[in-house]
Amino acid sequence: MAMEFKSFWMAGFECADQLNCHGNRVDLVTATKHLENIDEDYRALRQFDIKSVREGIRWSKVELQPNCYDFSEVKLMIDAADAYGIQQIWDICHFGFPDDLSPLHPHFERRFVAVCCAFVEFYRLYKPNDMLIITPINEVGFISWLGGEVGSTVPYAKNMGWDVKYCLTRAYISAIKEVKKIDPTIKILTTEPLVNIVPPSEATVDEILSAYEQHEIQYQVIDMLTGKMCPELGGKPDNIDIMGFNFYYNNQWIMNTGQFLPWLNEEPDPRWRGLSSLLIEAYDRYNIPIILAETSHPGEDRPLWIKYITLECKKALNASVDFKGICIYPIIDRPDWDNLQDWHHAGLWDAYPDEPGARYLYQPYAVALLDCQLTLNTPKVILPFVF
Repeated sequence: MAMEFKSFWMAGFECADQLNCHGNRVDLVTATKHLENIDEDYRALRQFDIKSVREGIRWSKVELQPNCYDFSEVKLMIDAADAYGIQQIWDICHFGFPDDLSPLHPHFERRFVAVCCAFVEFYRLYKPNDMLIITPINEVGFISWLGGEVGSTVPYAKNMGWDVKYCLTRAYISAIKEVKKIDPTIKILTTEPLVNIVPPSEATVDEILSAYEQHEIQYQVIDMLTGKMCPELGGKPDNIDIMGFNFYYNNQWIMNTGQFLPWLNEEPDPRWRGLSSLLIEAYDRYNIPIILAETSHPGEDRPLWIKYITLECKKALNASVDFKGICIYPIIDRPDWDNLQDWHHAGLWDAYPDEPGARYLYQPYAVALLDCQLTLNTPKVILPFVF
């Protein structure tokens, strides 16, 4: 397979546009002022030799009326990428749907396939020769839980997570089939959470088996996409070109409790698994190239976290995992979906709600990233930093 990414280190710009738990539309591209500052945002990446980024079209913004599309803002983003030598990897549906749709709506699959095809046709008319990497639906497993189990987004359901997941994956597979008719060279990047679910301390045999079963649920989406599960959906192994996994500090927890395993403590919990072991598990299961599609940590532990991630990814590379890169997500700080005044301070650049568009490089994180790039023998960056 040809080189998919312009750089091993990547940046993710938050593009969530879903209805939040209060029923209000979120638009984090607008909240972070990324579109207004895209030249500055892309120029700043040069300091770290980051040339590949994750972006989203924001489905709810491009299809304001059924089957009528406006890609004008997407075009502005593509133009900015051209100006700064940036490769954009596109989410079609990050989390949000148009106002009149939910995954359980009878028109959902048809409308989703249509918007995917419309984007590909638009992109290829505008950029006929560039490699195009798309993620049809970001984190199907997570959004199925958020909207189908705990009722915190569309369709605001409970105990219907499987139904939402099935409908989303069915639309995902149909979209892959149709966009590859338009352009067989398109690469499909999945982005799913990578988690570890463990039994309680001094667990019974039944509890150990139950934790294993819950742990396995994270692979349902990829199993369906590749045809290992629900073959009636038409999944097949070549539906996926690259597997993206999203891994955060709270991706490991004790089953049925919501209690997270701490990743930094004086007495490490023996149930905590290194990221490398989870990447090896996924690679052994599917034998498809992998990227870490999202990772970050809020607050002052950002430098420690990126160093931990780097060492774990190096272990995976040494174990012969076909590992293609690490995406810092978000690269620019973002607010909480359900409380837009609560900013996480998880980016390489901090941002604040009372200073729209301002970016402040978090220097300890930047220094740690430089060290990490050297650890993985990725290219040296350009100094000085932009604050």
